[in-house]
Amino acid sequence: MRQILIEPTENPKVLKFVADYNLIPGSLELDRNSDISEIPLAQELFNYPFVERIFITANFIAVAKQDTVEWEFVSENLKNVIEDELLANPRIYLQKKREMYQIYAEMTPNPMVMKFVSNKLLIDGFVEVKSREEADGVPLAEAIFNEFDFAKEVFISDNFVAVTKNVSVEWHEVMVAVRAFVADYLQNGGEISNLKPQKHESPVESIINRDYTENEQKISDILNEYVAPAVEGDGGKISLIEYVSETKTAKMLLQGACSGCPSSTATLKGGIENVLKQFLPELVENVEAVNG
Repeated sequence: MRQILIEPTENPKVLKFVADYNLIPGSLELDRNSDISEIPLAQELFNYPFVERIFITANFIAVAKQDTVEWEFVSENLKNVIEDELLANPRIYLQKKREMYQIYAEMTPNPMVMKFVSNKLLIDGFVEVKSREEADGVPLAEAIFNEFDFAKEVFISDNFVAVTKNVSVEWHEVMVAVRAFVADYLQNGGEISNLKPQKHESPVESIINRDYTENEQKISDILNEYVAPAVEGDGGKISLIEYVSETKTAKMLLQGACSGCPSSTATLKGGIENVLKQFLPELVENVEAVNG
């Protein structure tokens, strides 16, 4: 708590509020016509209608009042205001608030993958780094790999980072450390990715560089509407990569937490395949997975 001492001056209309450190270089004189948009302390003091002028220099704030009030009735209130404001902004001027990132850890169906979810958007789309060698251009992934030997893959999408570990550790041993590291990295303004994020709408296009056929688009539309939200909620991504009309087989690209997940095959067969068969029985009989 900033401690302020009250000192009288030779002018009975002016009272000094003295701090134990230098407030600003030089001096600052303010009245009710001054621009105080970046000076919260002045804004608070001028909320009192009897305050006419404020003078700040060295280690004190001098306040000039009107004759309508006596110092004995208002000085303590002003002292409290000044102490509170100096606690928030020790150098008088408004301190720009850093963007606050709140990060929490969330399990995924893949026991090797943990999601670290932010309260703020990280990137518009997604970036997948499948190994340490591929991390160039993705500073957040590079930082995670450099800090944690057990990290194998990093998948960044929208407001979360999904980290795939190796078998050398269990998540309960390292989850807190990874969460704290990601939070500190983002809070300190660390870059996330210098690569252009892939878009969620048709990430397969960047892989096979072609447009969907009419039938593929029908399958993709069902995936996006009925399947993708749940898969992305688990830290993964699923996209149609190929459709083989002769065998009525839809091949799916699995990314993020879905890639290599022990339950992904069961999910494909028990859930996604059934959904596609239900909505597109004339097109789909089988679903196959391709790990991204």
